[in-house]
Amino acid sequence: MSGEHIKKIKEIEEMLLDVGTLLMSNGASTGRVRTTVNRIAEALGYEVELLITSRSLMLTVTGENGSDYTSSVRRTPPHGVNFTLVSGISRMSWRVIEEKLTVAEINQDIVRLTSLPHYPRLVVLSLVALAGASFCRLVGGDLTEMAVAFLATFFGLFIRQQAIKKRFNPYLAIVFASFSATIISGLSVRLGFGDTSEHALATSVLFLIPGVPFINSLTDLLDGNTLNGIVRGVNGLIIAFAIALGLMLAMKICGL
Repeated sequence: MSGEHIKKIKEIEEMLLDVGTLLMSNGASTGRVRTTVNRIAEALGYEVELLITSRSLMLTVTGENGSDYTSSVRRTPPHGVNFTLVSGISRMSWRVIEEKLTVAEINQDIVRLTSLPHYPRLVVLSLVALAGASFCRLVGGDLTEMAVAFLATFFGLFIRQQAIKKRFNPYLAIVFASFSATIISGLSVRLGFGDTSEHALATSVLFLIPGVPFINSLTDLLDGNTLNGIVRGVNGLIIAFAIALGLMLAMKICGL
């Protein structure tokens, strides 16, 4: 067993684990993670066996001669959503095939993708709040209710970001956000800013809806990744419960 050959396999293994954990923690389905990792490995001339769970990846890479191999386990960070990173890695995996990228070039591309700047916080808050106001209009809200939905969504998302920044439990952060958004939309009615709270209340918490976990859950179940599908589905249900809890507490306080 060549030490130099094992070192090369280990380097490829670390790179593939980087790719897998980045995809898994940024909103990719289990099937997409496996397909992308296998695509890169095959383009480099290696075989891999990959076990994916919701919180870790286990990878075995077999060398070109079929006898040298290495295995590692990597814990995935808390899951979020960054489709820019997911699509960037997917495009990069095709470039590995078409342009014959080396491991060093792949690692450079990974560094570039992970260092891409996020949108400014104020832009994110404003656009998400605008989406909330737009949903309010779609369900029949008037201009006053749209303004209330905008403010409620803006400050609800702000509270959630602050809670996550302070390292609160993610589900508790959702409770805080749901409670804050509902308090604002509920108090607007109590203070006489609108005749009804129905539309603003219904749309001010829509930014918290766990669409990605539910979509990935269904995708995983249909792909046969049953365990991951169940875990993601339960995660989505807990998020929905956290939204409902914050909504209920705020409505009780506002007497709605």
